[in-house]
Order: sequence, then C-alpha cells, then structure tokens
Amino acid sequence: MARMLLTAGPTRAYVDDVRFLSNASSGRMASALASAALAAGHEVTIVSGPVSIRYPAKARVVPVVTTAEMLAACLELLPRSDGVIAAAAPCDFQPAHRAAGKIPRSGTRLTLELEPTVDVVATLARRAREGQWLVAFALEVGGDPARAVAKVVAKRCNLIVCNDLPALEATRTAVAVYEPSGQCVGSRNGTKRAVARWLIGLIDSRLGPSPRR
Repeated sequence: MARMLLTAGPTRAYVDDVRFLSNASSGRMASALASAALAAGHEVTIVSGPVSIRYPAKARVVPVVTTAEMLAACLELLPRSDGVIAAAAPCDFQPAHRAAGKIPRSGTRLTLELEPTVDVVATLARRAREGQWLVAFALEVGGDPARAVAKVVAKRCNLIVCNDLPALEATRTAVAVYEPSGQCVGSRNGTKRAVARWLIGLIDSRLGPSPRR
C-alpha cells in the first residue's frame, strides 16, 4: 500500500474580491485516479481547488482556492506521502496587484499585469525526499510530446502524463506517458475511469516501493 497525494481541479487567481482568473479543469481525472488508487489498496489524500464534483468518500480531501494555498497544503502533506500524482491545473499566472472590493465598470479598456504563480510540481520535486516519486500531468495542444518531455526533465518528475484540450470537462480522455529519457512507456484512450485504472497500474508497476529517480 502506498500513501498517495493527489492534486486536483483548478485554482483561482483573484483580480479583485469578486472576479478571478481560472480554467476549465473539472477534477474528474483526479477523482477517477483516486477511485482507482483506493480500489488498488492505497491511501489517498486529495488537495483540490474548487470543483463541482464529489470525490470518493474514502479519500481525504483538503480544499484550497489559490495556487499558493495548493502548494502550502501539499508541502505540509508531502513528508507523510510515498508519492504524488499532480493532476491539478493550477493557474500559471496571477494579477500582479489584487484590487480591494470590486473594480467599477468604466466603459474603458482595463489592462491587467500578470505575473507567474509558484510552480507547484517543480517545488514539490525539489522538496521530495529520497524514494518519493512524482507523476505530473501536462496538457499540451495537439499532445506535443516534445513539450511534455521537456517538462518531465525540468520539473524532475519520474513520469509525465500528456493529454490534450478535449480532455477538459469531458468524461473521456487520451493520454501518453513519458519518462525523462523521452521514451513513451504507454498510451491509452477511453473513459477517464478506465484510463485512471491503467495509470494506477502503470505507476504501481514502474514506481512501486523502490522508484527509479
């Protein structure tokens, strides 16, 4: 049995106290992964941004809103985890300045200055202890493997799961899994539940108790 930490859903980057930037991540893939991991006998904790779905009852769920909150929660849980599956889609950018209250509509153009948010996956990889594994997701338009492989190397992950735009808010997905060498170790398409069962099996077989890092 492994203690798995999953990240899930989107995060929000607030423009003011009313409006925010976010994305269309639904949390369905993470929910399917949690169900598959629990069925395989693993212990699951999910750090999730705001979603409308329900996660499996046997999983512990830690709700967060912002990317910084997601990272903070994961860093607190990381020492007690054997590995991380980063299926969330945290905001990559946030307004450089958050306005108080509500910015009034003026009828003129409003320009937002954006700055990068903290990289959750890269930070967790730097903090991971010897023996912990990390599997990340990368949404690449057209499923570009070159960008996925560049990310698995830069973020120091064990594996990266590449998917494409049609997976957003859908019940089906298509994925290809790459290791840092650039080799594709497998691909699947189907319902997110079926793909999740395959992914958990792949993670168990390749990363198990003695992961290659």
